[in-house]
Amino acid sequence: MRISSSTIYESNVAALNQQQTQLLHTQQQVATGRRILTPADDPAGAARALEVAQSDATNTQYAANRNEAKHLVSLSEGTLQSVTTLLQDVRTSAIQAGNGALTAADRQVLATDLRGRLDELLGLANSTDGTGNYLFSGFQGKTQPFVLDTAGFQYMADDGQRLIQVGSTRQMPATDSGADIFMRIRNGNGTFATQAAAANTGSGVIGQGDLASPPPTAAQLGNHYTLTFSVTGSVTTYSVTGADALGAPLPTAGQPSPPLLLPVAAPYASGQAISFNGIRFDISGSPANGDTFTVAPSTNESIFQTISDLVSALNGGGSAAQLTNSLGRALNGLERGLENVLTVRASLGSRLRELDALQITGEDMGLQFKQTLSQLQDVDYNRAISDLNQQQIILQASQKSFKLVSDMSLFNYL
Repeated sequence: MRISSSTIYESNVAALNQQQTQLLHTQQQVATGRRILTPADDPAGAARALEVAQSDATNTQYAANRNEAKHLVSLSEGTLQSVTTLLQDVRTSAIQAGNGALTAADRQVLATDLRGRLDELLGLANSTDGTGNYLFSGFQGKTQPFVLDTAGFQYMADDGQRLIQVGSTRQMPATDSGADIFMRIRNGNGTFATQAAAANTGSGVIGQGDLASPPPTAAQLGNHYTLTFSVTGSVTTYSVTGADALGAPLPTAGQPSPPLLLPVAAPYASGQAISFNGIRFDISGSPANGDTFTVAPSTNESIFQTISDLVSALNGGGSAAQLTNSLGRALNGLERGLENVLTVRASLGSRLRELDALQITGEDMGLQFKQTLSQLQDVDYNRAISDLNQQQIILQASQKSFKLVSDMSLFNYL
């Protein structure tokens, strides 16, 4: 077969170009450290590498989200730690206020100090995260959650919890509703609340009480009762008015007493338990004729209101019994408020622990993703350098052989 000179030249040029392209590709692999420079190098490997890279990027974003959640939760926990210390100090002051050796002026000094602690508590409840968003305002991060107006302490935000996606299947509450922490604290013993009337003139002091046996029904727990004392000579009795479990009025004089209800004109003994309709409490001291005490279902009372009422009681200058009743009510409210704050702190602590565990898992996953990407994309330098040297030798041999062939001509022999 006859081959023309132009065919020889074109074939050699094409072969040299192909070898130079292969050499350049290998040089780029060595320079970049990547085996796959374009999807054409390994379509299946390139698709898998893209999938792993996206998963790694998502995992990196989750890590950033976890850091943000940890920042907010840590800020909330630190703030509530300060709240815990403050409430403990207020509780100590309330106990100190019950010292009979203190004068009215001494209690007013305590009241002034407690007023300052109340302002401090309000400031802590309105804490921000450093970027202008309030920690305890639910979804309304820019709304100041707690304000004091003519109606008292008000919560102006909502009950939402800001959630952050910290994992593929986990959304972490990064904030808590301020209403749940500071406002929705059940007064009394959490089931019912006892209280002495402000107009009482005797020395009767009522306890917080608890549930008796058999326990009250749900209907009975929703009832309101009033104990009225009567003093005739040296005999003190009391009667109960209100509603029974069926909504009927309690018995009056001369009427039979329904089951579980206290008889009319029951004899009174200081410190003796009083029990009816599944509730039980005691009254100590000597109530005066006409003194009344109430029992009502527990309602929500803010910790701000509890401290404010304590300040008013210390400034009020009432009788010793009135002060004792007010202090007992305040101490109980402070205890329940402190329990509520500690419960939220426990929840925050568990979230921080979970975030730490998720962070460790995320770091392990990130390492695995990077190892997989390295196996898919990274070049094998031993093989690449060996291929580079081989391709250089082949190219040099091709260039030399082309030169020898191109120099062949009949004119050299004429």
